[in-house]
Amino acid sequence: MPSPVPGSPPASVRSRAAFALVHCLVATLALLSPVTVRAQAPESELPPEIGAFEGAIPAPVPGALLPDVPPAAYAATRVSAPGFTLKPGLVLLADYTLFSQDSASRAQVGEQSDQGQLRAARMLLRGTIGTGYVVRYLVAGEYKGFDTAYDRDWDMTDVSLTFPLRGPSTTLTVGKTKQAFAYEMVGDAANLAFQERVLSPFFVSRSVGARLMHVTDDRLSTVSFGVYNDGWAGSSAKGPNDGTDVTLRVTRALWLEDGGRRLMHVGGSVRSAGADGGTLRYRGRPESNVADFYVDTGTFAADRALHLGVEALWQHGPWSVIGEWVHAKVDAPRSGDPSFSGGYVGVSWVVTGQNRPYDTTVGYARRVPPGGPNGALELVARASRVDLEDGAVQGGRFVKSYLGANWWATQRLKFGAGWGRTWLDDAGTRGITDALLMRAQWVY
Repeated sequence: MPSPVPGSPPASVRSRAAFALVHCLVATLALLSPVTVRAQAPESELPPEIGAFEGAIPAPVPGALLPDVPPAAYAATRVSAPGFTLKPGLVLLADYTLFSQDSASRAQVGEQSDQGQLRAARMLLRGTIGTGYVVRYLVAGEYKGFDTAYDRDWDMTDVSLTFPLRGPSTTLTVGKTKQAFAYEMVGDAANLAFQERVLSPFFVSRSVGARLMHVTDDRLSTVSFGVYNDGWAGSSAKGPNDGTDVTLRVTRALWLEDGGRRLMHVGGSVRSAGADGGTLRYRGRPESNVADFYVDTGTFAADRALHLGVEALWQHGPWSVIGEWVHAKVDAPRSGDPSFSGGYVGVSWVVTGQNRPYDTTVGYARRVPPGGPNGALELVARASRVDLEDGAVQGGRFVKSYLGANWWATQRLKFGAGWGRTWLDDAGTRGITDALLMRAQWVY
């Protein structure tokens, strides 16, 4: 139901926040308890220095309020032998979400239940093989990850080899790997300012295929091209998976000054999405992994779809503004060749003065470093829109506002909370949903 005070969460959400805070405290203890686990995730590394293509492992902040992994643990983490290295890794995300809906929203999507969730538990092995010619490998499995099938909790998210073609600046990755499309997807979930992605109807996270990546000599531009088809790995129990996707993402840092504290990043993406079994489907949740799909076209006959995306990131010290827009044109004559779109504009202010380090090797900004023993406090806001209605396809559309805060307590640990309101237009009615999401995150 609408909030009694404009711009604030409704009373029904606020009244349940105390219980959710207890849940998050329990999750915090769970995340802090395994600090002796011998693991190291790619998301935890710092952006590479100029001239390097692998980031350093951040040292714990002396005197931090919360414990961090001691440097001595890294020696036990790694396996290093002639021609072979190995680094285990672990990422844990624990959520609790509270919902409040008006009657129109409940009629549209049903009752959304308050619930806690182990949002993700990602375990991985990565390293190198070889001496003179070094090949990188990555094997990762995830519990309730972005790509996990709905009928099972565990899935393999990454199984890939990366071959250098022209030194580390040009590489070829083959296997199950990320598609190169859209800033939201290319960026690691643990690094993003907002708790969940909103443009999920327009991309898939990982697919079987090959991706060519190049970083220019001035370290200001990246080009990533990929071809993917899950059918190359065999048939799927989830249904036809024979559609071939082709992606291209190009980025440029127009300026990168003061060690990355001042920058302007622009980029463009193209994704040609192949139909699986002659059909396509677009659907998305309103920045929530536990909500139902608020927009959903259902499965419809189609040949292909062309997705175009633009992105921009401006950063000036602790302030940053990010925007992204995606347009999809579907080749579906029976449905009138519909077009869909989505986009967002977000703002971030790191109150404690830090900034997001920019990773020139992939063209996106990583997470905020804690800076001092009290960590870093980040305030964020975002407005977004997703429209899956055109012609004969009426998948609904929503507009979403979001206000949140992140406390980057250590190099590994983050606590976040955010309130969002979703206005869903579907079947001639408008429903309103308020959601309060709280997250504890540990990356190692």
